[in-house]
Amino acid sequence: MTITRRQAAALLGAPLLLPRHAGAQPAPRRGGELAFGLDGAAVASFVLDPHNSSFAPHARVIRSLFDSLVVLKPDGDVAPWLAASWTVSPDGTAYTFRLRPGVRFHDGTPFDAAAVKVNLDRVADPRNALAALIDLGPYLGTDVLAEDTLRIRLSEPYAPLLRNLSKTTLAIISPTALQRHGDAIAQNPVGTGPFRFVSLNQGVDITIARNADYAWAPPTATHEGAPFLDRIVFRNVPEESTRVAALQSRQVQAVDALPPQHILGFRANPAFRLIEKELLNNNYTLYPNVAKAPWNDDDVRRAFQLSIDVDAITRVIYLGTQPRAWAPLSPGLFASADRELAGSWKHDPALAAQLLDRAGWRPGARGIREKDGRRLTISFADTQGNREKRLDVIQLVRRQVQRTGFDLSIDSQPNSTYREKLSNNDYDLGGASQFAPDPDVLRRLHHPAGRARASISKVNDAEISEWLVAGTREADPARRIALYHRVQRKLVERAYAIPIYVLLYNIASLREVQGITIDAHGFPEFHGAWIAG
Repeated sequence: MTITRRQAAALLGAPLLLPRHAGAQPAPRRGGELAFGLDGAAVASFVLDPHNSSFAPHARVIRSLFDSLVVLKPDGDVAPWLAASWTVSPDGTAYTFRLRPGVRFHDGTPFDAAAVKVNLDRVADPRNALAALIDLGPYLGTDVLAEDTLRIRLSEPYAPLLRNLSKTTLAIISPTALQRHGDAIAQNPVGTGPFRFVSLNQGVDITIARNADYAWAPPTATHEGAPFLDRIVFRNVPEESTRVAALQSRQVQAVDALPPQHILGFRANPAFRLIEKELLNNNYTLYPNVAKAPWNDDDVRRAFQLSIDVDAITRVIYLGTQPRAWAPLSPGLFASADRELAGSWKHDPALAAQLLDRAGWRPGARGIREKDGRRLTISFADTQGNREKRLDVIQLVRRQVQRTGFDLSIDSQPNSTYREKLSNNDYDLGGASQFAPDPDVLRRLHHPAGRARASISKVNDAEISEWLVAGTREADPARRIALYHRVQRKLVERAYAIPIYVLLYNIASLREVQGITIDAHGFPEFHGAWIAG
């Protein structure tokens, strides 16, 4: 029986999203090369090791090279992919997977239970210090039960596991390639994905080619077989205006991360296609350093929060193309409290002034508050430049909070120095986002035992920590939602976290480029892409 795209969308529990300017669609055409202008802002080198990259631009390439055990559906649940089925033990500490037959890595190595074990054990080994380690939670080990069957053992229940297994960070690498290349797998990636790696010019471009043998697409895909395109060349174009110019002059056929001032024009121009989708993540959020005075004072943090006009930020800087965030978790992410927290606070400089007065901070020279001979200065730690116009956000925040008496400056540093400053508590304010399919991302940010030493958040709240741990162990979805809503509400109410905007990832292409989609995580998919003749 043939299932239509509309029927498939209904089965996956999500509305059918058609591309803008959609009309009658011709049959896909095989062949051709797609030149894609990639936003590689702040990327000195490309890291194509899925287990050791947590940077979104890397994942946008990695997704075409590697498959995962399960796929995240639009409704936030998971479906089979390389794993055909699975069962979970009654106590939640053992996951048994039956694997899909007939899958091979790009180098010809068979995909089997032993290959999965090599990958998960590699991630779990703390000596490797891989970024994906945190995604495995309380992992004990993997047992190979048969060529097509494995069991993942945990020391305690870990509800985020299945969603984490859908991430690029836990994608499956060829064990043969891992043995051959070691850490250099980052420049020699070998997966089972719809495209295979061809070449890498650091900081310049990445070329991938059609995997003619591909026959194991997930149920979310538009078709099951090999890709239509012969090749894709990802060209690193960090400057957003240059990406736009390259597309308009047809030097490339598609680009991502359009600046706000161009999105409206591309939406209305029938010569181009524009697709947009929420990137599931912890929204871009400002974090006062609560481990450092005066940010350990609730009144000072709350005054800073009330001094910020988030509506003006999204209106002036993003021209309404990025929605305002009300909660730490993006609206489409399971257990987001965005709807519940909408309108929970507003820009109120008068109340901010009252709180600062109560905390003993009095207006001084040029209106900057002072207390015990110390000025109310804020050093904002930065390392990524104006990615997504984040420095523009901080510049506007600087002007807003100055009216209440805060003196904000920007401390831009190389990544190594930046991380050292975070580790040493040598900053007052930070800002970050983190893509994730599960609300457990909050534990990584706000639980003292769950976060890295160089975390941007220094929250150490006993209630929040208790709720976050309970959330990892709770199997009932409704109870998990209630726990994470409590966490998000307290983070906002205590001004531990100040959410700013929800990121809608976007791709613009020439009209003849068709079939590019964005997955449930918010990353591009080129498996169904093709170029009209």
